[in-house]
Amino acid sequence: MSKKFTPTPHDAVFKQFLSEKETAKDFFDIWLPDEIKALCDLDSLKVESGSFVDSEMKNYQSDILYSVKTEKGQGYLYLLIEHQSTPDKLMAWRLMRYSMAAMQKHLEAGHKELPLVFPILFYCGEKSPHPYSTDWLDCFSGRDIAEKIYTKPFKLVDVTTLDDGEIMQHKRMALLELIQKHIRRRDMAELLNSIVKLLSYNYYTDNQVITMFNYLIQEGNAEQPAKLIKEIARQTEKHEGH
Repeated sequence: MSKKFTPTPHDAVFKQFLSEKETAKDFFDIWLPDEIKALCDLDSLKVESGSFVDSEMKNYQSDILYSVKTEKGQGYLYLLIEHQSTPDKLMAWRLMRYSMAAMQKHLEAGHKELPLVFPILFYCGEKSPHPYSTDWLDCFSGRDIAEKIYTKPFKLVDVTTLDDGEIMQHKRMALLELIQKHIRRRDMAELLNSIVKLLSYNYYTDNQVITMFNYLIQEGNAEQPAKLIKEIARQTEKHEGH
């Protein structure tokens, strides 16, 4: 029998086996956690096209994305094989990032909600056992802080709910917050005195002020935006003439 060589033998044999549905079903039946497997209809497994592996890692990693019907709607099983001689310390982060890429692909197909993507790392490197954590939060130098940031709701700065008086105390952020709170809701002429007061503090660079004036003209609801800008400039000595 003649030998057939491929420049990426690990990739070739991996995909030859795991692209077969029945083989993939056996793999996931063995390795999926029971709580995840209970959600999945493994008979619905389907290999999806494309790869999410970084271009510079193509010779060391291979991946297969499977779609699968779940009790929560369509989901995905993401299988990544690592076959480089030196394990990747940031592999858990790569798994997270590739999984997010699969979620993005799902959204681009027209879906409106994120799918569940369950990643699995298949390791066959020289060093045994696999030496690094598969928890992506361990990729941070400050895991305790990372866990607080990435497992809780993100910080929201909702200027639409702030009181104007509170905004006026926000120093160099006050002008931006005030204008953007009201830009779609009020005639900007009603904010004349507040804008002049904030500009009188000399917090802002000329470029910031010019940009803000242009923004008021372009997006503001003032009946006579040019007249408003001239009046603000007239009342603010520092910016007189702009």
